[in-house]
Amino acid sequence: MAKASGAWALVTGASSGIGLRYATALARDYKYNVLLVSNQEKELVTAAAQVAAFGVETKTLYINLAEKDAADRVYQFCHDNRLDIEVLVNNAGILIFDAFRQTDPRKIETLLMLHIVTMTKLCRLFAADMVNHKSQITIPSDRFPKEIRNHKSQNGYILNMSSMSAWMAMPSISCYNASKSYVLNFSKALWYELRRNNVRVLAVTPGSTDTGLLPFGPVFGKILRFFGITMSPEKLVSRALKVLFFRRKKTCMPGAWNYIIVPIINHLPDWLVITAMKKIPIDW
Repeated sequence: MAKASGAWALVTGASSGIGLRYATALARDYKYNVLLVSNQEKELVTAAAQVAAFGVETKTLYINLAEKDAADRVYQFCHDNRLDIEVLVNNAGILIFDAFRQTDPRKIETLLMLHIVTMTKLCRLFAADMVNHKSQITIPSDRFPKEIRNHKSQNGYILNMSSMSAWMAMPSISCYNASKSYVLNFSKALWYELRRNNVRVLAVTPGSTDTGLLPFGPVFGKILRFFGITMSPEKLVSRALKVLFFRRKKTCMPGAWNYIIVPIINHLPDWLVITAMKKIPIDW
């Protein structure tokens, strides 16, 4: 996508994983300049160099987004550096996998600050600017179908990473899935509020993502990807950004299989869930 210079995308958790994929795709496929935000200082520098290789400007901000004033500091950094943020991707987050009563309260606070407080404040601060922003996006005739090229440009875009677990209650990740449920419902409500201002909001609710950390062999992993049970980060990001830019949807759950899994899990009988818990190596 050809763009005029000057428009920026902000990606949190951009030093690795899915966040780095978002930063890469926004630079490579949509020609956005990218502000990469993360608490991994060395990885952040390396990631910025990778993204800059696609011919865009990059800046980095090393910050702990779980701190109380983190959102204000990110916003001030953009203001001081005159960064016109057209795309906000709230991707930063952590996963706590343990019995709730054994979880360190400080980890719970970190999770809630990342997934709820900082995410919400970033949306509030940048959405206000986006309402008065004129999009610099231009869609070339040779890249997308006619109905997409004629789609009305937006003043801004906000993508919030939720999770398929937001649709269900899952033991051992109670804080995670509850916080992702907040992200989902907050984003849907914000979609209604900002659509009249030509600011698009999308909640992405991915299921299993093949980041190399899943305990599957290469053959079994390939089978899972073939049937859409597990999705590569690249495919997830590509799908999410296409929905963000070219559709009017509030939510995006990449992978057709996930639409089958969610209702099934939500209707599992309690005895089956309790039986499955016994197989998880956690002291309940």
